[in-house]
Parts: sequence; C-alpha cells; structure tokens
Amino acid sequence: MPRPPALRRACRAAALILVAANVSAQQTSERYTRINAQIVMRDGVKLNTDYYVPKDQTGPLPFIMLRTPYGIEGRAASLNTSFKELADDGYIIVFQDIRGRYKSEGQFVMQRPARNASQRANPKAIDEATDAYDTIAWLLKNVPNNNGRVGMLGVSYDGWTTAMALTDPHPSLKAASPQASPADMWLGDDFHHNGAFRLSYGFEYATMMETNKERATFSFDTYDTYEWYLKLGPLSNVNANYLHGQIPTWNDYVAHPNWDQFWQAQTLIPSLTQVTVPTLNVAGWWDQEDFYGPIAIYQQLEKFDRNNKNFLVVGPWNHGGWNRSGGQKLGNIDFGSPTSDYFRANIQAPFFAFYLKDKGALRQPEAITFEAGTNEWKTFDAWPPKTGVTQKSLFMREGGKLSFDAPREQGPQFDSYTSDPAHPVPYRQRPIQMTYDPRGSGWSTWLTEDQRFVDNRADVLSWKTDTLTDDVTIAGDVLADLFIATSGSDADWIVKLIDVYPENMPDAKMGGYEFMVSNEVFRSRYRLSFEHSVRLEPNEPTKISYSLHGQNYTFRKGHRIMIQVQSTWFPLIDRNPQTFVPNIFEAKAGDYRTATQKVFRSPDMASHLVLPVVTKIAQ
Repeated sequence: MPRPPALRRACRAAALILVAANVSAQQTSERYTRINAQIVMRDGVKLNTDYYVPKDQTGPLPFIMLRTPYGIEGRAASLNTSFKELADDGYIIVFQDIRGRYKSEGQFVMQRPARNASQRANPKAIDEATDAYDTIAWLLKNVPNNNGRVGMLGVSYDGWTTAMALTDPHPSLKAASPQASPADMWLGDDFHHNGAFRLSYGFEYATMMETNKERATFSFDTYDTYEWYLKLGPLSNVNANYLHGQIPTWNDYVAHPNWDQFWQAQTLIPSLTQVTVPTLNVAGWWDQEDFYGPIAIYQQLEKFDRNNKNFLVVGPWNHGGWNRSGGQKLGNIDFGSPTSDYFRANIQAPFFAFYLKDKGALRQPEAITFEAGTNEWKTFDAWPPKTGVTQKSLFMREGGKLSFDAPREQGPQFDSYTSDPAHPVPYRQRPIQMTYDPRGSGWSTWLTEDQRFVDNRADVLSWKTDTLTDDVTIAGDVLADLFIATSGSDADWIVKLIDVYPENMPDAKMGGYEFMVSNEVFRSRYRLSFEHSVRLEPNEPTKISYSLHGQNYTFRKGHRIMIQVQSTWFPLIDRNPQTFVPNIFEAKAGDYRTATQKVFRSPDMASHLVLPVVTKIAQ
C-alpha cells in the first residue's frame, strides 16, 4: 500500500537525520516518529536524547524540550497524557537524559551549581545551562523542518533544568515554563526548610538518585517508616550503619548543616539576572516537595522583568498535579472543577502557541491563582498583591481562643507543652509509607489530611476562632510572629493554619474536617542568621518570625480558623535534640532530651499570624 504524503515526508526527514553519527530512528506511535540521538556537549560528553517528529507535519514546527534525571525511555506515553494538549497543537517534542543519568555519559551532580564568572571564561566549563544551550544548537542544525524556536518545560528536577537554562539562554529559546522547580535546597525546598532537615525525603531521595545511574529504592525492613527512622537513632547512624559514605548528597548534608557557601552556590537565584525569555512559573498550593522554589524564581525574575514576560500560575495541586488528568480532587478535598485540564488547555498550551508559533493572542495575566474555598480562579497584577489586601493579625488567646482582637490580660500569659524527641508527633497518619513506595504511599496527598489525628496529643497546641459570621479571604504571604521560650537550648516550631469545617456538611465524612491551608517549620538556632547557628538561652522569651508562604484561600462563613503549634513533625523533619550541638548530624543519643515549650500570648508578647486579608474582590 503506498504511503500517504505526510508519512513519506516524515520518513524522508528521518532518513536525512540518520546520516549523522549516533542517530537512529524507530517507529513508536501512530502519530510520531521517534528518533534517538547521542548529542555531543562542548566537553565531549554525549547526552541521550529522543525527539518525536509528527508524522503529519506539513511545515516548520518549533521544539518543546524536557531535560530530566528520571529516564526518557517510554516517554512516548506522555504525548497522550501530560503533553497531549501540546502534542495536539503540533511540536517536535524532545526528551533528554541529563548527564550522568540513565543512558547519558558524564558525571551526575545533584543540583549542579551554575558556573561562576571565572568558570564562564572557560569554553569547556559546563552546567545545566550549557547542556541545554548545546542541545538546542544541535537540534536547530540537525533536525529538518524546524522553525528555529524552542520551548522548555518540566516539573520538579525537570523544572529546575528549565530554570537553569534561563541563566544563560540560547537565543532560540523563546518560551520556558519552570514548574515546581526547587530554588534553594536549604532555605525552603526538598532537603531543608528554614534549616530544619527534611529527613525522610532527604534520605530517600538521595539514595534513590545516587545509588546508581537509574532509580534505586532503599530497602526498608519496616513498613511504617516512622518506626524505622525512630529506631535509627541519631543521624550519625545513617553512614555508620547504612550508607557508609557512599551517597554524596548525604555526605553534603553532614558536612554543611548551615546555609554556607556550598548551599549558596547551589541555589540558582543569584544567576537569574535577566528576563529575555517569556517565562510561565507554575506552582501548587499543596505541593509536598517544592512550593518555595517556583515562587522564589518568579519573584527573582520580577526584579528584571521590564517587558511583562514573567508570569505566575498557582493552582490547587500537589507536586506536578497539573499534569495529571482531572485535578478536581486532591485527597479528600474537592475543588469543584477539573483544574488540571483547565490549566493545560487554557493556560499552558496558549502560552507556548503564542511565543513559539505566533498563534492566538496572549491573554496571560501577571498572576493567576486558584482560590480554594470559593473554588474560583483569580487574577492579579502582582503577586503577592500590592493593593486590595490588608495585613491583619490573628492572635493566640486564652482558653484556646483565636481572635483578631489583641490580648489584654497582663502578666506572663502563655500556653505550654512538653516536647519529647523519643515520642515525636507524626507529620501524617501512621503507618507512614516510604516516600515513593511502589505499593502505594500517602506522601502525595499528606498536606490535605485531616489534622484531627493530632488533636488529642498533649504536645500539640491548638487555638480556634468562633464560628465565622462572614467569609475571610486571604491572598498573599502568611507570616508567623511567635514569642516562645524553651527549657532546652534549641527547638523547632511548626505552625499550621487550618480551616475547620462545620460539623454539618453535605458529605458527612467532611464534618469537622481540619484542612491545613498553610504550614511551615523553623529551627530556632537560625533565628539570627542562616549562615551561623546560635543556641537559645533556656527559659528566656525569644521572638521567632518567619513565613508560612503564600496562599489564596477563603475561610467560608460557618467555618472556623485554627492555628496549631508543635515542635516535632516526624519523620518529615529530623528530631531536634533540643540541646544545642554545633551539628545535629553529629549529635549523640544523649543529646536528645525532653523540653518544656512555651508560646506567649500576653499584650507585650502577643504571638500571632499576620494574614493578608482581601478587602477588594479580585477578578
């Protein structure tokens, strides 16, 4: 049977490419021809690359590229799922193993730092930006029938490689969407939050990525990892009993407990000094891995955005949830519409079509966020909003009350609890499966879990408002101002902002549900400086201030607002010994001691959250 003209053109294009070294073709789907190439970087390392050419291509097309450490074999399936809207529009879609991973040559370095000024003078110096640059140059030269434009996107590490490309972009990179990209692995992304080490994720991710060139699953001998990490004891036992110095990233944790030059070199934020490439930053309000990063990248780029090319989208998603079908529910929470489908069809696809194909009109607002509670998309001309919002303090009060009225009771008013590292508060309901348990894990939705599972614990404090008589909508950053004291010399403080549902709900199972809206941890030793840790003076009142990050949320009339405070969140966060030691990774078993924690609520030490309360209706 004779081939149709479109198929003949695709096969001729494939044949032309096959004359180059290290290139092979394979028919992999009804719509695309898959072509594999080993693309040579400036230092001679070859990177394994697949690109998919539409069989019905009739004219020059742009590229959409994703660079990943997670393997590109089998990515054709994504052309009918997360990439479907883009594939339907018509692109040459490129997937690449980054150096040192899967079938690519070279050495993998976790979050390889951007080249500094002196390194940029060396034509052979490499980072993820140069690898993206060299790949784009090769594609433009060697793939027939392209229109000379490239877009990049990716989620998580793939989002980071996209953001890294923006630090030194190829001139043909015309649009980029870093999605859930980490920005600083010590300040607020995967490995640490405000100096508190993210134990379970930090351990399991490092072993997954650095045991070999592919993904490796650490073999836990206990299903409930809460129990396993508790039996582990001090963090020094990790290398002594399990890793034996073989995992580079774990060794980096141990060697660099503070925000020192190692972590400061790893963050890409200082290298983002221009906005020449239109950029769509994407985040999820309930991202269990990287919420800090995409907002930090957006805000850094805003400093240099002279031509309105830097945009932000935040939806009601977990990590990468916008790439999954539907997006109406996350855990037990129903957001009323298929938000993920909406994003891909109405925001992401038009963004790339406009910049890569001159298709349509750009109607992208500066910031578009999903306001849970009302379950509506809102647009803003800045994020956080500069107008229409009033900062209001929500005070912890006597008797477990929460109020917008400041306390009036004189004297050292406080609430207290005993924090015991031997009996830490679990961060989600047990059993706690390993992060990426192939048998199934609650990791992806834990941020939406009902917080009533800790209500009866003596080491968790709770304050609640009266039943709301009007809606309370917030849009912007939630800030914590705590006045605290501890009988120890170091302590962690976890603050959770919670929406308490009415008891009488249409879905009876949601009656009284305690839905966590915002949360964050702060390690007291870093209250003065992230670069240097400083002990707390026992029983001396101290102020701790930090951000619970941004949120756009409506607490509905008839609901209540709750704040919870605790000092352990295990094994998400490692146990603070509560006795100051210079490096917690080297703490001994005897350093872990119980401590009495106080949260003050008197007029001169009024612990509170600052909420960005909307006073003008957003569009």
